[in-house]
Amino acid sequence: MTYVVTDACIRCKYMDCVEVCPVDCFYEGENMLVINPSECIDCGVCEPECPAEAILPDTESGLEQWLELNNKYSAEWPNITTKRDSPPDADEFKGKEGKFEEYFSPEPGEGD
Repeated sequence: MTYVVTDACIRCKYMDCVEVCPVDCFYEGENMLVINPSECIDCGVCEPECPAEAILPDTESGLEQWLELNNKYSAEWPNITTKRDSPPDADEFKGKEGKFEEYFSPEPGEGD
């Protein structure tokens, strides 16, 4: 098992998860974070920290596309190990549906 970040993170990118991850397995895109499934130790400390409820265990049904996306982009985006401020408009996007189709960016973030 591993944890995956879903589209609920897009445009929110709260980064509370980054601060608590003991193995630094988060990677930063322009407007979301992903988890490297090979590095995640399945401890679960990140899941309750996410205000957007974007982090889920990959054992839940229907998350195959998110596991694939996390795997792909964690290999391309820079590692992030330090929490930074969320985007100023993050709360406006919290809970919004259809964010992947409308807002996903394959561009990398800044990382550390």
